[in-house]
Amino acid sequence: MEFKLSRIGKMTFHSRTPSGHDVIVDTNRDFGGNESAATPMELVIVALMGCTAMDVASILEKMKVEGYEMEISAKSEKSSEHPKQYTWIELTFSFEGDSLPEEKIRKAVDLSQEKYCSVSAMLKKSTDLSYRILVGNEEI
Repeated sequence: MEFKLSRIGKMTFHSRTPSGHDVIVDTNRDFGGNESAATPMELVIVALMGCTAMDVASILEKMKVEGYEMEISAKSEKSSEHPKQYTWIELTFSFEGDSLPEEKIRKAVDLSQEKYCSVSAMLKKSTDLSYRILVGNEEI
């Protein structure tokens, strides 16, 4: 795979992915940016949530689980010294719906986080990555 990135502003850059999608990145004003797009580090978290969400949805579909809403949120902290990498990330998987099978939901999330999510696998090599699961308002 080949990626390219081009400067289109002071600290704003454009990239076209190998699949043909455009991505713009920028940074905040404190670092000379215009705050016109997500920062690269924000996109790391978005990639993590997107990767694991797709895994979980696919696994639940194979398990014939339907009629649920899923939301993933993340809390994180970065180191204060350069390189300012994430020191920890906690994902919260929230599910809503009637009579949801908690054991299947737990299995789907566990499989994603422990076996399938490539973004999680990469991040676990450098950061403390944890997760929790809520069904309704109850942690399972």
